[in-house]
Amino acid sequence: MSTRLYALPVEQTGWHIKAGNTTVFDWDYDEGRDKLLTLYEKGKDRQWNGAQRLDWSIEIDHDDPMGIPEESVAIYGSRTWQSLNRREKANVRLHMNSWQFSQFLHGEQGALICSAKIVQTVPDIDSKFYAATQVMDEARHVEVYSRYLREKIGFAYPINPHFKSLLDDIISDSRWDMTYLGMQVLIEGLALAAFGQIRDYSKEPLAQALNAYVMQDEARHVAFGRLALRDYYPELTQAERNEREEFCIEACHMLQQRFVGEEVWTALDLDAAECMAFMRDSEHYQYFRSKLFSRIVPTLKDIGLFGPKLQRAFADMGVLSYQDANLDRLMAEDETVADEVDRLRREQVAQAIRLGSESS
Repeated sequence: MSTRLYALPVEQTGWHIKAGNTTVFDWDYDEGRDKLLTLYEKGKDRQWNGAQRLDWSIEIDHDDPMGIPEESVAIYGSRTWQSLNRREKANVRLHMNSWQFSQFLHGEQGALICSAKIVQTVPDIDSKFYAATQVMDEARHVEVYSRYLREKIGFAYPINPHFKSLLDDIISDSRWDMTYLGMQVLIEGLALAAFGQIRDYSKEPLAQALNAYVMQDEARHVAFGRLALRDYYPELTQAERNEREEFCIEACHMLQQRFVGEEVWTALDLDAAECMAFMRDSEHYQYFRSKLFSRIVPTLKDIGLFGPKLQRAFADMGVLSYQDANLDRLMAEDETVADEVDRLRREQVAQAIRLGSESS
């Protein structure tokens, strides 16, 4: 994506991270964990072509790109929002959606790099098999989010600095489990919740379908992280588990800060401090922010990283209640919704063909 499409200046078109990884070969090709190999089979079966599965002919309304109620806008009700005219409010909507999809895009490239790294560094052949399917998934996600921003929104935002800092830490850490923990559990777990907000509430059919299909893939990726880490973390010392819990606490606080949109308010020359303060105090925003951790909390509990300090941190963040969420049911729902989007599109295509035949 050319730098001329960015809403804010981009200092560099490349970002280089030094990481001293150890490449691991596994010569034991006969053994494999059944659940992981089943996930690998599903990963192969569920490959899809973004150029064909999505209807790129759909046009979006730049005054309301996602087709959501005005009350859902992050700064709705603030003094800043009330001071804007209709055209300016529409511009806020457009920039917010560009910023959100841009962070999705940058996160997917991070996931692409991390999944390739997992193939290289993870010690088990069954994990290498599945991670290889994820590499293709993530490349496809980068492709479709980039195309949506380029062709439908028309511009993009650089990576959020908090998010960039977290990716730096994850990619530069040489330990394979930290790549899983940071990307598969934390970033992709949060992304699933954010994608779900668009899938479930947006009235814009292309964005809705795009996020439904990406969620279908990402649910498998989080399951992959769960399976691998659930086997590995019981082998660690308490001190090693404590270190990873500290990382999770820090990362979750960092991810919370990612969603106040400072770059948008700066680009639009609005009062950024007022906008961010309003968002932090907004009941709607606090609910949205808590939902973002609905996949992370139960996953960390499932893999055995759920000590008292981490639980206290989640209680302080108001998200501890998600600890009992049924992850398998959520993953099954992600599969079902994507299949339903496919079914509805097939029906629409069939109806269009019938109408065309009747009119000719």
